[in-house]
Amino acid sequence: MTIDPITATIGSALLGAAMSGFQGQSQAKQAKKTASANAEATAKTQAQAEQEINRKNAKSPDTAALLSQNQQDAAGGSSSATMLSGPTGVDPNSLMLGKNTLLGGGA
Repeated sequence: MTIDPITATIGSALLGAAMSGFQGQSQAKQAKKTASANAEATAKTQAQAEQEINRKNAKSPDTAALLSQNQQDAAGGSSSATMLSGPTGVDPNSLMLGKNTLLGGGA
């Protein structure tokens, strides 16, 4: 069986076009993978840089000032006083609601 030169040329051209198309798709897939990997690497690098900046700018409490404030508060009076009750605390008589019960206490 002999192959006509024109048929062989057309077949060769079709085969070449198919191979070229396959290689083009393969290259496109590889390019997408590379772009995705580059984007992930960039995001990871940026996150690490932000963490490093946050680590360098971390705020720490002023323990000396806190200790001084606590010592001044302790020297000032009753430790049971709150911002709402004041330095003298709460008058127990003001808690009586006029009821003579076990929970409310009796007068």
